[in-house]
Amino acid sequence: MRRITAVVLAMLMLLALSVTAFADDAVPSGVEDGVLTIAMECAYAPYNWTQSDDSNGAVPISNVPGSYANGYDVMIAQRICEANGWELEVIQSDWDSLVPGVQTGTFDAVIAGQSMTAERAEQVDFAGPYFYATIVCLTTENSPYASAQGLSDLAGGSCTAQIATIWYDTCLPQIEGANMVPASETAPAMLMALETGMVDFVCTDMPTAQGALNAYPDMVILDFSGTDGDFQFTEQERAENVNIGVSMMKGNTVLREAIDSVLSGMTVDDFNELMAYAISISPSEE
Repeated sequence: MRRITAVVLAMLMLLALSVTAFADDAVPSGVEDGVLTIAMECAYAPYNWTQSDDSNGAVPISNVPGSYANGYDVMIAQRICEANGWELEVIQSDWDSLVPGVQTGTFDAVIAGQSMTAERAEQVDFAGPYFYATIVCLTTENSPYASAQGLSDLAGGSCTAQIATIWYDTCLPQIEGANMVPASETAPAMLMALETGMVDFVCTDMPTAQGALNAYPDMVILDFSGTDGDFQFTEQERAENVNIGVSMMKGNTVLREAIDSVLSGMTVDDFNELMAYAISISPSEE
């Protein structure tokens, strides 16, 4: 009986080891070849943008020959790759295709100014945060809303934000009496809607707003943070909806831990300093 029990226990241990090994191999890290392939819009300054040369440390966009990607996301990706001894490959991908792309393994990770929302976290894993954002509104200097002191002062105005973002889905609905027009496909389209007078104001995050001033100096940032008139989030909602993270395939613990090991060594000041540099070199036109 003891011999049978020992044999059974041994078989169970082998089975457990096999299951563990299978689980470890079930989700490849994607960097076995020494290359981290990431995706971004390449049209979301200062997080990421497209330029025609490699100035200021820009890297080639592998699926858009002759074009280069730069911005805060690229700079973060470069630090991650340098620390892990990987090469960096950047792929241009539209906003709505970013999550499906990591789910299918089209690219290893997304570094594209994505908020770490609960909804996205059901579909992908996140490393980070790699930036702590503030939500603001943008209007034009000649707008009747330029002197707004809180969300209540924006009542009656027409507004929009980028599609599939917390700006459009969560923030704008908090403005009572606002006239929400259909969401813009991209951040540049959102800014153009404001500049051409299609809307009175837009909602975005502070880095995007600061970068927009390079292209549109007639725009004004409405920052209500720290006041009763600000957008309202619980601490949990803020952690999920405002912080920016790196997304990857569910279960890719090897890649997540490797990226987190780099990001955890950076401080909020490090992030802010790097973002300030990205804003300073962001393009004046999209």
